[in-house]
Amino acid sequence: MKWLSMLGALFLLAACVSDRVANDSLDEIAADYVQMTLEIGEREPGYVDAYYGPPEWADAAKAAPRSVADLAREAAALAARTNAIDAASLEPLEQRRRTFLLAQLRAASTRLRMLQGEKLSFADEAEGLFGVRPELEPLSTFDPVLARIEALVPGSGPLSERVDAFQERFTIPTDRLKPVFDAAIAECKRRTAAYIALPAGETFTMEFVTDKSWSGYNYYKGDLTSLIQINTDLPIRISRAVDLGCHEGYPGHHALNMLLEQRLTRERGWVEYSVYPLYSPQSLIAEGSANYGIDLAFPGDERLAYETAALYPLAGLPTADAAEYLALLEAIEDLAGARFTIAADYLEGRIDRAKAVELTQKYQLVSKARAEQSVDFIEQYRSYVINYGLGQDMVRAHVEAAGPDPAARWAAMEKVISEPTLPSDLLVR
Repeated sequence: MKWLSMLGALFLLAACVSDRVANDSLDEIAADYVQMTLEIGEREPGYVDAYYGPPEWADAAKAAPRSVADLAREAAALAARTNAIDAASLEPLEQRRRTFLLAQLRAASTRLRMLQGEKLSFADEAEGLFGVRPELEPLSTFDPVLARIEALVPGSGPLSERVDAFQERFTIPTDRLKPVFDAAIAECKRRTAAYIALPAGETFTMEFVTDKSWSGYNYYKGDLTSLIQINTDLPIRISRAVDLGCHEGYPGHHALNMLLEQRLTRERGWVEYSVYPLYSPQSLIAEGSANYGIDLAFPGDERLAYETAALYPLAGLPTADAAEYLALLEAIEDLAGARFTIAADYLEGRIDRAKAVELTQKYQLVSKARAEQSVDFIEQYRSYVINYGLGQDMVRAHVEAAGPDPAARWAAMEKVISEPTLPSDLLVR
C-alpha cells in the first residue's frame, strides 16, 4: 500500500508538471527569469546592471537567494519551459522574445558554471555569455597598423609615448569638463532626436567620479532616467566628450534602455526587460550600438566640424591640429582586436599582468597608467571586452546594409535598440 501511495504521488506530480507545461506562457517564464536573475545578482555583485521592476521582487531576492547550484538548475528548467513553447504559435515579435529569453538563459547558465568554479577558454566564455565567438588574431597581425601610425606621429622614442604625448595636447582642463560634456551630450541628443522619437520625460543626470576601471558608465534607473558617470582618474581628452556623450547617452545606453522600457516593458508588459544582466548577449548589443552610434550621429567630416566649432572653444584648446588628431584616433581603431588577444593570453595564463600592461601600451598606444586601467578592466570584466570592438563592427555592418541614406540607417539602428535584438540578428537583414 505504501508503494502504491508513492506511485500515486509520482503520477500526481507528473500530471501537475505536465499541466504547468501545457498552460505555461512566456509571461510566466519571464517573471521567473527576472526573479532568478535578481538572485544571481545577490550571489555575484555587479551581475545585475539595471533593475526597475517590482521592488518586492528585489526584496525577495535579497531575503532568500537560492544557492548557485539551485540557480543553475532553475536556469536549465526555465530554458526547458521556454523550449516547450511552440514558436509557430507566436506572432513574429513574440518569436523573437522567445529566442531572446533562450539566449539570456544560456548566458545565465554559463555564468553560473563559472561561479561554481568551471574554467572556460576566453572564446568559449565569450560565446557562452555574449552569443558570439571572437576570432583572436596574433598580435603580429597588428604590426602593419602600427607601421601606418608611425607615419602619422613621426619622431624618436617608443610609438606609444609619442602617440600619448600628442594626444595629451588635447586634454580638457578640469574646470571646463562640465560645460564641454554638457554641450556634447546635448548635441548627441539633438542629432538622435532628429531621427528617433524620444519618450516624453526622459532625462539623465551626470556626475564625475574617480577610482574606476572604466572611463564612463551609464546606470539606468528606470522611469526613463539614467545616471551617467565620467571617470576623471586620468586626464580626459576632447574626443571623449562626443564619444561618451553618444556612447553613454544618445543613441547609446540611455537611448537603448529608455526605448526598451517604453516599447517592451511598458507597452507590451515584457517584464524581462526590467532587468539587465551584465554578462549576457544584451551587452554586445548595448556596447556595439553605443560605439557605432558615435559614427552614426557624426558621419564623415561632421564630427571635426562640430568639435572645432563648439567644443574646442569651450575647452580653450587650439584647433590647428584637430584634423590630425581625429585621423590618428581613426587609425587607432584598427587596433581594437589586439585587446582581445591580450585579454585572452592574460586570462588564460600565457602572460602575466606586467606583460599584459606592456603589450597594451604597445598595441593600444597608451601610457602605462592607461594600460594599467585597461588591464584592471580585463581583470574585472574578463571577456566582456569583446563587446566594444566586435559589437561595433557587427552593428555597423547590419545598419549600413540598409544603404547610404541617413534616414534608412537611423531606422535600422532604431530597430536594433528598441526590439528583442540578439547578436545573431545582426547577421540577418
